[in-house]
Amino acid sequence: MLDLFTSGKKQPGRLKTVTLLTTVAMSVALTACGGQSESAATEEKAADDVLHIATEGAYAPFNYTDAAGNLAGFDVDISNALCEQMQVTCEIESQDWEGIIPGLKAKKYDAIVAAMSVTPERSAQVDFTEPYFTNSLVFIATKDSAFDPSQAQMINGHQIAAQRSTISSQWLENTYPEADIKMYDTLNNAFLDLESGRVEAMISDKLPALEWLSHNNDGFELKGDEIEIDDNFAIAVRKEDPLKQKLNEALAAIKANGTYDTLKDKHFSIP
Repeated sequence: MLDLFTSGKKQPGRLKTVTLLTTVAMSVALTACGGQSESAATEEKAADDVLHIATEGAYAPFNYTDAAGNLAGFDVDISNALCEQMQVTCEIESQDWEGIIPGLKAKKYDAIVAAMSVTPERSAQVDFTEPYFTNSLVFIATKDSAFDPSQAQMINGHQIAAQRSTISSQWLENTYPEADIKMYDTLNNAFLDLESGRVEAMISDKLPALEWLSHNNDGFELKGDEIEIDDNFAIAVRKEDPLKQKLNEALAAIKANGTYDTLKDKHFSIP
């Protein structure tokens, strides 16, 4: 084809035919490309309309699996409220706590809404939104126990239960390095060992402790005062993800329109 345009010989009829064929071919190619671009754009828009969120599903009242096998709790309802505000569809899945940040970094989902405390260690790996809840820590033991967390000798050298890789276990390790800390993959497993007497006491976030005590208050109680450590829960996203700003805007909106307070009252009515 190049010869036809560079040759010094004039071949009018042939040039006209080739030019026509070339025009048709280019038109077909452009139509095909346009179809692919439109299809790709549709797929991209569909992907943008879905927000994939991970939660633990084992941390009532924040997140848990109900009797029907569905994810429920404050984190789940907050996620759905944020998605509604952002006009996207929520797809929420459960993820083991230990693997929840690695899963985010591996792009298995877009965000983590799982009562996750903001810490310097986690902030080095992910970005956090503005906080959506402020947490405190508590100790639990049997009612007839002499356990007193205000006395260091009641903790150091004693078996205390805590969930692994949580702010409560980190605080206990840092504050009482001589304690015999028993770590558990889930909070439920820690509660089971407390109930069976395999540990002397347990440290937990306040609301999950109160939730558990609401079903086990005959033999157990909170011990000592609440521990205020300026602990804030926030939503985790990948580093420098613009989703952070969108979630912050949606979070501010549901706080302003009353949705946040309604959900808080629904899930945290325990005194």
